[in-house]
Amino acid sequence: MGEFVKLEVDGGVGTIRLDRPPMNALNAQIEGELRAVAEEAASRGDVRAVVVTGGEKVFAAGADIKEMAEKSAAEMAAKEQHGLSEAMTALARLPKPTVAAVNGYALGGGLELALTCDRRVLSAQAKVGQPEIQLGVIPGAGGTQRLARLVGPSKAKDLVFTGRFVAADEALSLGIADEVVDGDAGESARRWAEQFASGPARALAAAKAAVDEGLEVDLASGLRLETHLFTGLFATDDQKAGMRSFVENGPGKAEFTGR
Repeated sequence: MGEFVKLEVDGGVGTIRLDRPPMNALNAQIEGELRAVAEEAASRGDVRAVVVTGGEKVFAAGADIKEMAEKSAAEMAAKEQHGLSEAMTALARLPKPTVAAVNGYALGGGLELALTCDRRVLSAQAKVGQPEIQLGVIPGAGGTQRLARLVGPSKAKDLVFTGRFVAADEALSLGIADEVVDGDAGESARRWAEQFASGPARALAAAKAAVDEGLEVDLASGLRLETHLFTGLFATDDQKAGMRSFVENGPGKAEFTGR
């Protein structure tokens, strides 16, 4: 268990919680702890879905600028070999459904963290943005790439070029948020995650890989990937249980073990 990043598991749902008040600034220690908890959540059989969250008023306000302000280009290049971008990639590759519960501000690296998740739930008071341009740099942990793939290049460029903050309702209209709720975003995020707690874990992992990895290649290659993943699931216990239950009892009644 890290000092600033914790993994709490309850009822098949793992909650990755950032706890470095007051702003949850993402320093080098948090980067390492994020990678560690992502690897732990990926390996644990009792974690079937993951909620990523921060504080009540600040999800995460970005990278720790004091830590990097005086670094040289060479120092930053060396740091990023095992830095925030790598931590974000570990979270994005979690082979389980993931959802960000965003209360308050998710800025810079904070928004990049939320973008690694499969779904984003924002509180009505949340604000998101990529303000790195105001520091004379650009997003460096996936903000130019995941954001553009999510909302399209024109909208992503507007947010990155201006560095402006986006309220929850606009985030929903842009497609950054999937849901906006009054009150704590964590409750709705957990309800979404709980539906996978007894689901077919290997099929869910295959579905996530098919979509995410398929988007990185041409259509023909993506279709071959889909076929490979689909046929491989016929070696799982859950496929046998799911199809047997469908034949005998109709849809939606299968009990899965995750194997």
